[in-house]
Amino acid sequence: MHTGLFLEFPALDDVTDQQAFQHGFQMAEEAERLGVESVWLAEYHFIPFSVLSSPVMVATAIAGRTERIRIGLGVLLLPLGNPIRIAEEIATLDHISQGRLDFGVGRGTFPEHHDAFLSPYPESRGRFEEYLEIILKAWTTEQFSFEGEHYQCQDLAVRPKPYQKPHPPIRIGVTSAETFPIIGRMGYPLFVNPSRVFALDDLAEHVNAYRKAWKDAGHPGEGSIGVRLPVYVAETPEQAYEEPKESMETQMTGLWQRVAASADRVGTTGNWQAESDHVKGMTYDDWLRDKVVVGTPESVLDRLLKLTENLQLSHIVFEHNSGRRIPHDLQMKSVRLLMDKVVPHLP
Repeated sequence: MHTGLFLEFPALDDVTDQQAFQHGFQMAEEAERLGVESVWLAEYHFIPFSVLSSPVMVATAIAGRTERIRIGLGVLLLPLGNPIRIAEEIATLDHISQGRLDFGVGRGTFPEHHDAFLSPYPESRGRFEEYLEIILKAWTTEQFSFEGEHYQCQDLAVRPKPYQKPHPPIRIGVTSAETFPIIGRMGYPLFVNPSRVFALDDLAEHVNAYRKAWKDAGHPGEGSIGVRLPVYVAETPEQAYEEPKESMETQMTGLWQRVAASADRVGTTGNWQAESDHVKGMTYDDWLRDKVVVGTPESVLDRLLKLTENLQLSHIVFEHNSGRRIPHDLQMKSVRLLMDKVVPHLP
């Protein structure tokens, strides 16, 4: 079991942009000291709670500040960029980190991101698949041409090639039920964010759809499942319940509002209005039951072991500050309990 931390570089209330960057870098450095195997960086645009709009640059800075910890992009939004530029920058980052990079990619959940980057949201899946193909060709061939619906190029020889051969590990972000079998057919590992759609105990049917599509496409093995999982660990059940409550309730409210705002947009998959209404109607206790893992080290370990067995997880990336309002000292206490008393007992 590979375990990591999900970092968002929050900038709430009176925190300045500079302070947000420094706090995030300190968390990455502390994660390495605690023995965390990886840190994963979000890509956020046009939202007030984070400064993490340029994860490749932030990952480069973390690579220079650390020595052992892997650095994952969780996830880079491919349709918003130029695939050749992405190929060059990621290969460069792979060299700077000396092969500590994981290339997590996705098409982007919210339409307003695509609007601002002049990438039509209904085209996002097609652009994603096309751009990923181009990036792989740039990394694995000396010279290539490409004629697609969204991008064309002739006789390009892209340098540098990645440090890792043939390229950094790729993991594709998933937020909708429809995407599981698509990625299974493509033959890539998953990085699941359950918050908008899924209850944790209901993920198995979607994971099974991914594995069936994987097998039907003739790929070897059974694929790989990673999940981004909000976790909070405290010494007593009462502390575990109360300490993250305000922050997680903020997360709940922000999620249903963002989903509702895009519910009528062309290109969304599933019923976003129903998903928003469902989250809006959840209580804090519902959230603890369905969306997060909160408790003492013993109860958190028990829940994680059941999830790991049920889903056959290979990666868990712990979201240690769900809602972005958990005080820093409580975040660190939770992460230390997690690393000292939970992670050593995972398979």
